[in-house]
Amino acid sequence: MVHMAKTTINSTEFECSSGNVFADLGLPQPEELKTKLVLAVRLNERIKALHLKQSEIGVRLGLAQPNVSALLNYRLDNFSSEKLLEFFNALGYDVDFLIRPTRGAQRGTTHVLVTA
Repeated sequence: MVHMAKTTINSTEFECSSGNVFADLGLPQPEELKTKLVLAVRLNERIKALHLKQSEIGVRLGLAQPNVSALLNYRLDNFSSEKLLEFFNALGYDVDFLIRPTRGAQRGTTHVLVTA
């Protein structure tokens, strides 16, 4: 588990997050878990905007209805980050990667930006 700084306010002690709840919980591969969650949130936003039934989503993504339900409910164990990116393509979105040096931080971060 990641060692987090503690703060006390009005006699209540708080632990400051590292910025990744998966790391804070001591889960394996926390960066991958965070990336998958962010991709799924953005993907589900795009799916909801289409106003499709789960069966229609399944056809577009090549998934059976139970797997569509899992995706929409953020049960992501059976989905890799790569597979989530493929789903964006299946919905008609291009996926571009931008890799750049960090600004002062030793470890870089991953962001998912979606344009209209």
